[in-house]
Amino acid sequence: MIWAAVLGCAVGCYLLKLAGLSVPPQVLERPVVRRIADLIPVALLAALVAVQVFATSGHNGGQHLAVDARLAGLAAAVVALLLRAPFIVVVVLAAVVAALIRLA
Repeated sequence: MIWAAVLGCAVGCYLLKLAGLSVPPQVLERPVVRRIADLIPVALLAALVAVQVFATSGHNGGQHLAVDARLAGLAAAVVALLLRAPFIVVVVLAAVVAALIRLA
């Protein structure tokens, strides 16, 4: 059964990619479509970060809101980004802050 799901997902991903390549160029040149295409990766990345920072597994298998060292690491990363630090510095700083909070 798991292989059927894997193959189904593979076919679905291929068809989604094919659908993106099949869009006529005049549709992609519209300003609204360009703006949406520019913002979708940012929104998806922000959603993934939010889920990873705030959601944690509960005892009954569900998820609940959690505030822990990951939030401190995210806050440090935001400050570093506002100070225009290089990306590697942002990542290392966030990891170090989260590790120090967990250590404390």
